[in-house]
Amino acid sequence: MLGEHRYSVRAEWTGNRGTGTSDYRDYDRAVTLSIDGKPSLAASSDKPFRGDPTRWNPEDLLLSALSECHLLSYLHACVTAGVVVVEYADDATGTMREDGRGGGAFTEVVLRPRVVVAEESMREAALEAHAQANAWCFIANSVNFPVRHEPTIVVSGAE
Repeated sequence: MLGEHRYSVRAEWTGNRGTGTSDYRDYDRAVTLSIDGKPSLAASSDKPFRGDPTRWNPEDLLLSALSECHLLSYLHACVTAGVVVVEYADDATGTMREDGRGGGAFTEVVLRPRVVVAEESMREAALEAHAQANAWCFIANSVNFPVRHEPTIVVSGAE
């Protein structure tokens, strides 16, 4: 299924405290992200940028997108390799560095998936499937910083 896929989201700023953006400290960074047919997501900037730490921020969303894309690509890679995955959890981290001019960029993301497979004979193929998942992950292929993988493979019942 080759083709072009389009996505849309509505980002609505809901943080006008009555004077708009009259001053850097006069407005809230509250945003509502919505996509037709899906629950809305309460978002903001990160706390160091005067945001609400109880809401999702763009950095959280980028890291989540990379982690979930790898997870879904990995499950597909395992199916094609004959690996039965029974559990998968990723404790991903990302590093963003400010540039001193008001901007910045992510410098690295590290995915740390802990994968539980059904049988010992699947362990090596399960490890190798991470490379295929990385090659298939649309999000990882769209960023300009390294996305590293530090997987742990465990056999069900052998923990």
